[in-house]
Amino acid sequence: MNWSEGRRRAIDQISQNRLPMRTIDPAEGEVSSLFGANVFSVAVMRAKLPKDVFQKLQRTFQDGEPLDPSVADVVANTMKDWAISRGATHYCHWFQPLTGQTAEKHDAFLVPTGDGRAILEFSGKTLIKGEPDASSFPSGGVRSTFEARGYTAWDPTSPAFVVDSVNGKTLCIPTAFCSWDGTALDKKTPLLRSTAALSKHAVRILRLFGHKDTKYVTCTVGPEQEYFLIDRRFYYLRPDLINAGRTLFGARPPKGQEMEDHYFGNIEERVLAFMMETERELYKLGVPVKTRHNEVSPAQFEIAPVFEQINVGVDHNMLLMEVMKDTALKHGLKCLLHEKPFAGVNGSGKHVNWSMADSHGNNLLDPGHTPHENAQFLVFLTAVIRGIHRFGKLMRASVATPGNDHRLGANEAPPAIISAYLGDKLTEVVNGLIAGKSEAGRSGGILEIGVSTLPPLPKDDSDRNRTSPFAFTGSKFEYRAVGAGQSIARPCTILTAIVTESLDYMATQIEGAMQSGADFKSAVQKVVQQELRAHSAVLFNGDNYSGEWHAEAQKRGLPNLRTSIDAIPTLLDADARELFKKYAVFSDRELESRYNIMLENYSKTINIEAQLTSNIAATMILPAAIEYQRELAATIATTHQAAPNANVSGVQKSLSEVCDRISALKGAIDKLDLARAKMEHHGDPLHHAKYQRDEVVPAISAVRGVADELELIVDDSKWPLPKYREMLYMY
Repeated sequence: MNWSEGRRRAIDQISQNRLPMRTIDPAEGEVSSLFGANVFSVAVMRAKLPKDVFQKLQRTFQDGEPLDPSVADVVANTMKDWAISRGATHYCHWFQPLTGQTAEKHDAFLVPTGDGRAILEFSGKTLIKGEPDASSFPSGGVRSTFEARGYTAWDPTSPAFVVDSVNGKTLCIPTAFCSWDGTALDKKTPLLRSTAALSKHAVRILRLFGHKDTKYVTCTVGPEQEYFLIDRRFYYLRPDLINAGRTLFGARPPKGQEMEDHYFGNIEERVLAFMMETERELYKLGVPVKTRHNEVSPAQFEIAPVFEQINVGVDHNMLLMEVMKDTALKHGLKCLLHEKPFAGVNGSGKHVNWSMADSHGNNLLDPGHTPHENAQFLVFLTAVIRGIHRFGKLMRASVATPGNDHRLGANEAPPAIISAYLGDKLTEVVNGLIAGKSEAGRSGGILEIGVSTLPPLPKDDSDRNRTSPFAFTGSKFEYRAVGAGQSIARPCTILTAIVTESLDYMATQIEGAMQSGADFKSAVQKVVQQELRAHSAVLFNGDNYSGEWHAEAQKRGLPNLRTSIDAIPTLLDADARELFKKYAVFSDRELESRYNIMLENYSKTINIEAQLTSNIAATMILPAAIEYQRELAATIATTHQAAPNANVSGVQKSLSEVCDRISALKGAIDKLDLARAKMEHHGDPLHHAKYQRDEVVPAISAVRGVADELELIVDDSKWPLPKYREMLYMY
């Protein structure tokens, strides 16, 4: 069977068998009874642990106290018994290395006793620390490749959970991952560091407002996850999807998303069956998914959770992606999480809704209704605005991936210019404060923080701005530039760190003013006013796609880092180094490792795409075109032989078009291969990545351009790859 026959067979099979699979047993009970069933949650610990052990553990969860080693054995034994009661036979330390994925090494609870029997054992020492081989994980130069030692350390703030599989269950224990000298080799450790730093300085602000009983402040997140679903049979006929995660070839279909009929449309039954099972599995794992719907592009969908503490939210998003991919396969589908799996239609993002909450659960970005609440809100709001303006380059770097370069700035995604949207009413308030007068519509006088009450600010005080990369959407900010396939740990770590710096700065300024004799209200008024005035350039409520905004942003001094290779080097800027070092988020060594890994990942990704492009074009597309060329030539020859005076100009024109494009395709393949051959594989990673961007990426695009033209003229029965018109609509 050749590839074109495989494509036709896949279409035939899909047309005959598109019925959804029934994979949910209604007898399992109500959803509420399933939620968290596979989680070693606070409720489970409260019920199963001795009271004094539970209280000590709670102080670690809530107050950040060091874990009391005396409780570890009790917790481990209880966790083991609970997991075994759920059917688990193995456990693993579940961590997030710098691959951007999750990692795990499974160990059995079973321990031989030496007399031919075995017992089930799990100690506190094993719970707290593991030692997986770290040699093959990316380190960015932190250690030599022959240095294998790495440690996992239990993160008690994120609950352990049991994962179901066909033949058994495994207890997964969320952990941090570091080298033997404590250097962070993962994405969780810097996240925990940044949230601890933010808590310290946010509490300083709250103390100034009289909240003496606030123990800590945490960040909260709710990432909206976009994704594509295609039939699995098409997926296995697309080497580019298998190896690169996106289609490197594909002409735009006659119907894309221009009819705007997919967004929020009726969910096809097979897709709905997948969604329902996905949700059910996520409920068991305690992931609070809330929303499901069709997205803008055909075959594109979205799932979104409610807010959670940032550390748990990051873990849950990683789990969500894993569960979606596994569940899709059960339904004969393939879940695509690449930022741009299909050219010409919307790509996929991960809109990260971010806020802050105190130890009492109060949202610190809620405007409130009283003067006191208004003033506090404006301080925290100003801190975010200041941070975004000062460190916009780092915000862009936080979402710098080769996949996201295809998406940022396109019709469905914010541009690479980082700006903040506040909405009309809140912008009026901010402008009034900057100008030192009341905002529009108020009855004269100066708007004094802590004295005058803000006008009512409903949850949505204006229309949403889908073009803004960082939008205030009523008690939270929505960071829309995050890519669908990336871990949200890095953008959350960087966002939290830059807001920490602003909270620290503003707390110091207010405290200094008060020490100089100013009263609290005047000090707050002065600091908020001067910081909003200094950083208002980052505020923009208009169309971020417009050329006018790009020109205006340049006048305002806002950076426009169009590609990942423009953004990644800003991680090593002096102000970035100082920020991360001051708040102990990254050491210089750790920061440089991330810089190297991101550049290496970019170069490796482009290299894979270049090899795939050349291989698919040369061994699949070119032969199909040559076969069609041969048939056209044979048609002309046999027609002339049978009817010498017959008019074959139409066929000759088609033959000429195919011949021209075959020559162009072969030429483009040769240029791509030459660009790859000239590529330096050693030396400066930035130089290497720039070469990939400037030389290899355009060569890849040139091959695709000609191949996509051939797709539209070569005999459809000979085309080897499933087409967009099939993959986007047949599922």
